[in-house]
Parts: sequence; C-alpha cells; structure tokens
Amino acid sequence: MVNKRFAFRKANWEKITFWFVFATLVASTAFSLIHVILSPSGAVAEVRFQKLKSDYVLMLIQCIMGIIIMFLPSILERKLQINVPSFMHIVFVIFLYAAIYLGEVRSFYYHIPHWDTVLHTFSGAMIGALGFSIVRLLNDSEKVSINLSPLFVAVFAFSFALAIGALWEVYEFSFDKLLGLNMQKFAYENGSLRIGRDALADTMKDLIVDALGALGTSVMGYISLRFKKGWLEKFAVTRIRPIKSNQDTSL
Repeated sequence: MVNKRFAFRKANWEKITFWFVFATLVASTAFSLIHVILSPSGAVAEVRFQKLKSDYVLMLIQCIMGIIIMFLPSILERKLQINVPSFMHIVFVIFLYAAIYLGEVRSFYYHIPHWDTVLHTFSGAMIGALGFSIVRLLNDSEKVSINLSPLFVAVFAFSFALAIGALWEVYEFSFDKLLGLNMQKFAYENGSLRIGRDALADTMKDLIVDALGALGTSVMGYISLRFKKGWLEKFAVTRIRPIKSNQDTSL
C-alpha cells in the first residue's frame, strides 16, 4: 500500500511539473508573438536594455521548440517501447523551464551571473547520463548481442555529450545567421556587438563546461559500472519487455 501511494505521488509530481511548464511556455509563446508584432526593429537611443523584434523572434522560436521537445520522451517511449524514469523526465522538464522561460523570457542569461554556464554544465551531465542509457539499452537488446566494458561506455557517454553540445552550437550559429538572432550572445542586450575574443568566448565556454559536465557524469558512471554502485539508476532508460501470455509460457 505504501509503495503504491509513493508511486502515485511520483506520477503526480511528474504530471504537475510537466503541465506547469507546458502552460508557462504556451503563455510565453503568446507573449513573445505579441511583442514580435509590436516591438521596434532597431534600438531607441533613449531606452537602455531594450528588447528588439529579433529578441522576441528568438524567444518565440525557443518557446515553440520547448513545447515540441517536451513531448519527445513520451513519443520515444511509445515508438521504441522504452520507459523513461519519472526522475529523469522531471529533471528534463525543469531544465527546459530554466533554459527557456527563466533564461530567455525572464532574461536570466543577462541578469543572473553564469546562468548560461550552469545550464550548459548541467546539460552536459544530463546528456552524458543519456549516453549511458543508450548503451544500456543496446546491451539489453535481444537483437544486438554486445556487452561493452565500463571504460568504453564511459568514453562513449562523454563523446556523445560533446557531440550534442557541438551540434547545439551549430544550431545556434545557423539560426543567428539566418534570422539575425543572438543565440550565441555575440551582442550585448542593448544590441552593441562584442569584439574579438569576447565574441568567441561564449561559444567556447559553453563547449568547455559541456565537457566538464559530461566528464563528471562519465567518471561517476564508470565507477558505478565498474564497482556496481548503481549511481545512475534514477536516470536509466529501460526497455519494456512484452508480457508473455499463458499460451506462450506453456509451449
């Protein structure tokens, strides 16, 4: 009875977190769309820290993408017959809230020191944990007969997180170029451009802290696998086994 109640509370927290963040992003989408229409394209000299039309376009894109990505775990669960743990799902949704709503809509990237650095470090660690889950699914697959060493799994998880971090920077650069956005923070909030190494610093810092976050998870995961500590169990994506019928078991 206690276990059922505990599982019920966990499921409730997962749903509450999901729908709270979903409602926040939907409201932020409407907010940013209105300001895309009403905001000026160029800066007004008398106004400090004014958000321009391009800033709200970025905000709109981020909110829409966040809403779509929120449903990705449940889609993958159905398509691939896997189970994403409630804890990992909650952490993922909270990360989207911190990155999109707090970071972009509430301008934490500009007003809270190192907000972007903290999120990139955390994302590197989270994607590293996902890398461990991918290998675990392959090891557990009946179609793929492999059994990889803890060291190889740790190196794969680290490399996987770095690759995703690099692809994210490519995405930011491409959208900045195509739509005139400022995802890579090559300009200050008032629109003035950063100069020289300062313009490159944001991208390189993001990649470095991605690597540090992934390294932390990889080392912890290696120790966990090597000495069977089970430290990453809360983040472990597992395969859903089909329930055999009585007819199957009798054969």
